[in-house]
Amino acid sequence: MTIRHFLQFSDFSLADFEHVIERTRIIKHKFKNYEPYHPLMDRTLVMVFEKNSTRTRLSFEAGMHQLGGAAIYLNTRDSQLGRGEPVEDAAQVISRMCDIIMIRTFGQDIIDRFAQNSRVPVINGLTNEHHPCQVLADIFTYIEHRGSIAGKTVAWIGDANNMLYSWLQAAEVFGFHVNVSTPKSYDIDRSLVSASNARYTLFGNPSDACEDAHLVTTDVWTSMGFETENAARLQAFDGWIVDAEKMHRAKPDALFMHCLPAHRGEEVAAEVIDGPQSVVWDEAENRLHAQKALLEYLVLGKV
Repeated sequence: MTIRHFLQFSDFSLADFEHVIERTRIIKHKFKNYEPYHPLMDRTLVMVFEKNSTRTRLSFEAGMHQLGGAAIYLNTRDSQLGRGEPVEDAAQVISRMCDIIMIRTFGQDIIDRFAQNSRVPVINGLTNEHHPCQVLADIFTYIEHRGSIAGKTVAWIGDANNMLYSWLQAAEVFGFHVNVSTPKSYDIDRSLVSASNARYTLFGNPSDACEDAHLVTTDVWTSMGFETENAARLQAFDGWIVDAEKMHRAKPDALFMHCLPAHRGEEVAAEVIDGPQSVVWDEAENRLHAQKALLEYLVLGKV
């Protein structure tokens, strides 16, 4: 079988995603009903972490165990990768000892080089440029609560980060629109945008970006790796908090999402993230189920 990687959202077609989303629904149903499902018995996932994690490690590790396989955690600080072993060499070795690999690192070029030298599928658990697994879970969550996301409007409020770039790629695949509002000097990097201009609109006013949106989503103002910019970002992002006023500009049944961890009082008000329109806990749980379907698909193909 041809090796498939999931390095950014655009790596899959709509048909691929429709299959994975349907498998997510089925696998989640089995999980909720305590039905054992072990299609990856005797298969091994290696998880390589250069960036710290809670949800990514837990969802992949628990997910692989629940599918009947084994998950091995490697931190670059504790392996030869942290001592300067070339990425290409590490990929050659690691991929000969497992069936699938997940990497959470900084630059997208690192995971691209790794995948080029891997004998097994590679999944992007997060890079500075893309976070496709989170957006996959987010889209499944939207579909679970509201049905098809095609033709809908997603409002992105905050930093132009890896989440936004994956949302823009998803808009191209699923056929929805993204209203983007970022502060000056934190706007999108056009070189990372593959979506057509028809798929997104830029707004200087974050409240205007929420107008008639079906989904409002945001992220922390200071992503991992940019901590030295925190003071400047707090000042620049003043007014970009997703609060009740902004949610009132969205559709009455609009959902709120956040990939977590969240800072109440900064990028989102407590009344929103803890309010009735928030689906952040379902969204977090669905990382587990969506990634189990992704693991199944990349290792076994269509089941």
